[in-house]
Amino acid sequence: MQTLLTPWRFAYISESVSEPKDCFFCAAAEKPDDPERLVVAVAAHHLVMLNRYPYTSGHLMVAPLRHLASPEESAAAAVAEFWPLVLKCQRVLQRAYAPDGFNMGINLGRAGGAGVPDHFHFHIVPRWKGDTNFMSVVGETRLAPQEPGQIRARLLPLFEEEEI
Repeated sequence: MQTLLTPWRFAYISESVSEPKDCFFCAAAEKPDDPERLVVAVAAHHLVMLNRYPYTSGHLMVAPLRHLASPEESAAAAVAEFWPLVLKCQRVLQRAYAPDGFNMGINLGRAGGAGVPDHFHFHIVPRWKGDTNFMSVVGETRLAPQEPGQIRARLLPLFEEEEI
């Protein structure tokens, strides 16, 4: 095996990024009532918002109100709030869409696949039997059968009814 030295890459992989000016989670936390922000619920330490580029209808993200890169940076009260809020999201999506299952998880850091590596967020993705199709593979396209504003309108009252 040949080794190629690339010393210029060290700056790229080790850079610490300060809070970005265009973090959409922070923007959503500042104006959660703005329908364009796609927020469906706000708790004391977290917000719940729709994914603008969903894998399926109802794809939610739970993110801290504070700009934190990892859950380990969260205060104890935020840690205590987090999992009950995720379960609330699951109950709301079950009531709204009756999915057959869920994909739930978190990607931490750029190397871990996080699209926003400096503001951690947890994904709750409702899934149905047969919800995958050839479009993702052949056309590099995902089909979302419902517009985000419609999803938001459907979920808002359910979040208001549901306790953490």
